[in-house]
Amino acid sequence: MLKWDYLQNLILIIILILLNNMWNLVWILILIFTFLFMEFVAWFSHKFIMHGFLWSWHKDHHKKEHESWFEKNDLFFLVYAIPSILFVVLWGEFSFWAGLPIAIGIFCYGFTYFIVHDIFIHRRFKIFRNIDNKYAKGIRRAHKMHHKNINKEDGVCFGMLFVPKKYFQ
Repeated sequence: MLKWDYLQNLILIIILILLNNMWNLVWILILIFTFLFMEFVAWFSHKFIMHGFLWSWHKDHHKKEHESWFEKNDLFFLVYAIPSILFVVLWGEFSFWAGLPIAIGIFCYGFTYFIVHDIFIHRRFKIFRNIDNKYAKGIRRAHKMHHKNINKEDGVCFGMLFVPKKYFQ
């Protein structure tokens, strides 16, 4: 017969394993939610900030009146990196455990945005030029419609990864 202490320890170990796996799941869900929430943040900031009071930074992305490979619009990379850095600090210095998955979610969205927007759509680097699938064509088509209007007002398609269905046809 098993001793009660042994059984109690075994139950405790099983509970800790389950809790650890649960916290891993929560951690991953926070990261995924953050990544998805960043699409809304990107849409909102693109529509109301970039095409709003910070149009002076974003304008050169729509109107190529410069010879430089860099654009003022590239400054937004730094603006979006700040929250990610702050969440790393909250995690590391203040033991805010959710800070790390939030920071990684923001980073993953930023990296995805860079790959999709700067490399695939605007072709700032000579890779991913021959991608041929319905989703890639749809987001590229939607972004072309966004750039059809070179002015601050009357823009369309401010999102990056989720665009209206009509662009996938």
